[in-house]
This record gives sequence, structure tokens and C-alpha cells, in this order.
Amino acid sequence: MVLAELGGRITRALQQMSNVTIIDEKALNECLNEITRALLQSDVSFPLVREMQSNIKKIVNLEELAAGHNKRRIIEQAIFSELCKMLDPGKPAFAPKKAKPSVVMFVGLQGAGKTTTCTKYAYYHQKKGYKPALVCADTFRAGAFDQLKQNATKARIPFYGSYTESDPVKIAVEGVDRFKKENCDLIIVDTSGRHKQEATLFEEMRQVAEATKPDLVIFVMDSSIGQAAFDQAQAFKQSVAVGAVIITKMDGHAKGGGALSAVAATKSPVIFIGTGEHMDEFEVFDVKPFVSRLLGMGDWSGFVDKLQEVVPKEQQPELLEKLSQGNFTLRIMYDQFQNILNMGPLNEVMQMLPGMNAEMMPKGHEKESQAKIKRYMTMMDSMTNEELDSSSTKLFNESRMMRIARGSGRRVREVMDMMEEYKKLAKMWGGMKGVKMPKNGDMSALSRNMNAQHMSKVLPPQMLKQIGGMGGLQSLMKQMGSGKDMMGMFGGGKDK
Repeated sequence: MVLAELGGRITRALQQMSNVTIIDEKALNECLNEITRALLQSDVSFPLVREMQSNIKKIVNLEELAAGHNKRRIIEQAIFSELCKMLDPGKPAFAPKKAKPSVVMFVGLQGAGKTTTCTKYAYYHQKKGYKPALVCADTFRAGAFDQLKQNATKARIPFYGSYTESDPVKIAVEGVDRFKKENCDLIIVDTSGRHKQEATLFEEMRQVAEATKPDLVIFVMDSSIGQAAFDQAQAFKQSVAVGAVIITKMDGHAKGGGALSAVAATKSPVIFIGTGEHMDEFEVFDVKPFVSRLLGMGDWSGFVDKLQEVVPKEQQPELLEKLSQGNFTLRIMYDQFQNILNMGPLNEVMQMLPGMNAEMMPKGHEKESQAKIKRYMTMMDSMTNEELDSSSTKLFNESRMMRIARGSGRRVREVMDMMEEYKKLAKMWGGMKGVKMPKNGDMSALSRNMNAQHMSKVLPPQMLKQIGGMGGLQSLMKQMGSGKDMMGMFGGGKDK
């Protein structure tokens, strides 16, 4: 899970502050000191952390706040805002357009995971309806073309390279020209890396860039270097026109926060983060949803986007209609469990739900969680149509529970646990009742249609209390200007 420990520590600091009866200077300092320690241990540079702490104290002047102000909410807003500012370079990256050929060139040091990231980037866009292609212009590393060929074949993406040609510029030009003729709209050029920043590496990059004229140059870097990301990103920017950064190996290093903040300081937008070796362990990096998940606030739009990928298009209007009715049956739970199992790494999916922080499902526990979901599905396979289509738990008396347990080979206690899980999910689903559903059945528009009343039902009680209850939530939405902006704070409000 991305920065699991950092997110957990920040969330705990906010929760501890919420439990304090009176919010005074001491409570604020204790909260900020814990967040500061967590950020420094994640290798965020001291000047950035000090600036963030100073800015929060300027925003939250407890002496000047009039009586009646919700101090907890103001503090949390300030922390959210400053964390976003720390990670946001304030500059958008180039976005490829469908049906119009775009050339994207990947650069970076050897060992950062550049070739794998090229394929992940292509695969991500392929799922979005693009027609990507891969060109291997890495003639320095033995086996580079074989690796790209293997990855591309697995993802069913066309590729180009050569075992005999040693000129990377010639290969790059031939590959780009070929795929333009084949009407590919996203042509990705993988270039050579080195173990260190050598003059020959930069010269080769410049030559390939001049010959292929890429619309975007992406610098791929390893998160384990932490603060050193600043110097690396700057060095590459000075040699070629780096327009975006992808940070890899975010699942295995505590220095990810340092890498993210350091790259932002170079004014280079981070567009994706790699969270594992598998093809789907690749996340769009968007600052507000990322910080929202870090603080346990979830990312509704990200969750809906992932759900949209696995729910067949013809079934989406029906699912949206069921959502608007707020009528959650066990059959719907069964169908959504199937969808969740198809949505990629379970820990990343669950982190998108409000109230779930990264520590609740650490990386490595996914198999255990998947096994639990599959056990629940086995129990539901032993239910009658009447039971599956009922939204009332009163139907499930002792004899029914025993019959379901016998039919699925599980214990009665496990069936009872499943029903408790069902009640929790039914309550969350019920919070969606009355949400205005998009006319065209577009699931991606769902998060933008949620108002304060819907949000209050979906958010965990502890989080709603931190915000200041229903009144605080409504006030916050008014202050931020619109429901769309509010959803941005909770991970929504963005078009993809």
C-alpha cells in the first residue's frame, strides 16, 4: 500500500486531536508535531515540512478565531490544503488525445523500472480506448528488447525493436514512422538507461528526442532515492524537456513521501505511481484524491472509475438505478464482490472507500481478504432466490442460517459474520439513495452528483464528527464553492 505507515500516523494524529475536549495551542502543537515526525521519517525535506507547519499555524490562529468556529474542521482543512500544496507542482502534464498520434518518450536511470513502466502506461491507456504501441530504442542494456517484447505480447500491444541495429535513433525513428502509418494514437519510445548520470546518456536522449520530436518526455524514477529525487529530476530536465514524472516501487519504500515532494519542488508533475510488479499495480497520481486516501477520506471517483472498468457498459445503467433506490440485496453484494475481485489489488481498492486507511489492509494481506470474500460468496451460493433478493435481515432465522452453513460447508458463526458485513455495506449503499443519476448511465459522473446529505450517510461517524457533523459538512461545502470542489476534498470532482 502506498505510504501506508505515513497515512496511518497522520490519521491517528487527527483522531487523537478529535478526542481532546478543548482544542488549544497544546493540542494543535501535539497534532502538528506528530505529523511533522511522520513526514520527516518518510524522507520529506525539513524545509518543506517546516514551511507546511508554519503555514498551518498562520491559517489556524486559535487566539483570533471567534467563538462558535469549528476549530477541528479548520485545522483539518488546513492540513489537507498544505499537504496538497506540498505535492502539487501547479503545472498540468500533456495528455494524449484519441485518434491523434502522440509520441511519448521515456527516460531514466537503469534499474528504475522504465521498461516495465512503459508497458504499464501503454496498458492503462489501452483500457481507456487508446491504440498504443511500444518502440524499444534501448540498445545499451542486454535483454532490453526481449523484456519489452515479452511485456508487450502479454498485454497484446504492438511493439517494434531490433536485435541487430545498434543505433537507437534509427530504431526510434523507424518505429515511430511505422506506428503512425498504422494509425496508433499513442506511440511510446523506451530509451536506454545507465547506472549513473553520464554525459553519453544525456547526449543519446537529446538525439532521440530531436529525431522523434516527442509530445511528452516522461522521466521514470525509483522512489527509494527519497529527497535525492530533486537533483535527479532537475538534471534530466536540464538535458531534455521533461514534461512529467512517474515514480516507481512506491509499495516497498518508506521514502516515497520524500520522492513525491522533491519532484513537486522541481515543478514537474507526477502523473502515475507504480505500486508493484503486476500490470495493474499502476495508479494515476492526482494530488487531492491521493491526500484524501492518505488521510482515510477515500477516493470515490477513483473507486467509481475502477468499478466502471469491470462492470460491462450495458449493465452500468441498471447498477446506477439500484444505487439511486438504495435497496441493497445480498445478490447485489454478491455481484459487487465479483467486481471488486476483478478491480485489481484489493488493498488499493479498499483504500478508496471513506474510513479505510492504508494500514487497515497492509500489502501482503490481500490473499487473506480475497479468501474471505470468496467464503462469503460460497455461502451466498447456498441461498435461495428469495434470500438473495431480500433486503431484510429478519428473514434469516436460526434454521435458515444452519441450512446455509451446512450447504456451504461453513460454520453458523461465519454465516452470522457475513450478515454483519452485509448490514454495514447496506448502510453505506443506503446513503446513496436519492443521488441524481446521470441520464446517459455514465458511472464516472456519479461522484459529482452527491450532496452533503448523501456524503453524511456514507462517511464513517468518526470522520463526520471530525468535520463538525452535518452542519460542518454543509458549511464546508458552501465555503469551498460547490459540491464538485467538496468532492475534490474527498477524492472526487475530477473528470477523467
